[in-house]
Amino acid sequence: MKSLKKMATSLAGFGAGAGLGGKISHYRNKQNIYKQGTPAYTLFYIQEGGVRLNTRTKHQPSAVTAILGVHNFFGELCLAGYPLRTSTAVALTASSIRTIKKAKMLEMLRKKNKTSNALVAHLLSSVKRYSDHVANLLTSSAEQRLARVLLRLAHLDKNGRAVAEIPVLSHQVLAEMVRTTRSRVNLFMNRFRRKGYIDYDGGLEVRQSLRKALRS
Repeated sequence: MKSLKKMATSLAGFGAGAGLGGKISHYRNKQNIYKQGTPAYTLFYIQEGGVRLNTRTKHQPSAVTAILGVHNFFGELCLAGYPLRTSTAVALTASSIRTIKKAKMLEMLRKKNKTSNALVAHLLSSVKRYSDHVANLLTSSAEQRLARVLLRLAHLDKNGRAVAEIPVLSHQVLAEMVRTTRSRVNLFMNRFRRKGYIDYDGGLEVRQSLRKALRS
């Protein structure tokens, strides 16, 4: 199986996503892309912007289960036979998103070329990403969980670029993602900024030095 770094490179290699086919739609900030419980006939590829996934269970309030950025897919559970959406997808900022029909994607996966191999790798990494997220909720502090979310949004691998910019997210969204309060997220973000791990300049600038917070 490819390393996570190679997976990310392969997925980013889709570039504008033209090879995936489908239709590009534009969403404004906080606009719903689909709702939990609706039929799942398509999956999506983020070309610009970002998306958060919210999941609601019968006796629990809605919780943010994923925050995704450029070159990420979502809605891919339809490929595994799920007839309904298991979460609600909402644009984090103005976003351009490619919609791909399930049948078209299954056809691509059967071709066994570079594109299909990268897509299979992505589906496998999605499962790992979710299990890692659950493990982090159980074993990491809230501050460490926040640092991991920011690094993941910025696509900063250990041996990658030194800094990356992401859209500014509300502290409430980040709090839901890391399962803590908005006031604690505000405290941690201010601390990260004082230490030079992050900065605000239109967007949110995330630096490799944020990894130091994972060792605190």
